[in-house]
Amino acid sequence: MREKVFSIYIMSSWSGVLYVGVTSDLAKRVWQHKSKEMDGFTKKYNVTRLVYCEQTPDALAAIAREKQLKVWTRKKKIALIEAKNPQWEDLAERWFR
Repeated sequence: MREKVFSIYIMSSWSGVLYVGVTSDLAKRVWQHKSKEMDGFTKKYNVTRLVYCEQTPDALAAIAREKQLKVWTRKKKIALIEAKNPQWEDLAERWFR
């Protein structure tokens, strides 16, 4: 049996709007954001680019980390993104071709 993995992720719009989320199925969730399947913040602000992700097998740790990142300042979130993804590339750009 495969161990479940939880992803804490940051999505961005081309204009720099950020969204922090958590999921147990990153590919599905990114597709939902990219295809604008879900009404709400990410659809309204065209937040479709995966720019940061970290994973853990612990659901409670993932939720706690998401809550932690959500209250960080924009500057701190940008520093986190740029430490792993300095060019702000869409990490899921080729996933759905």
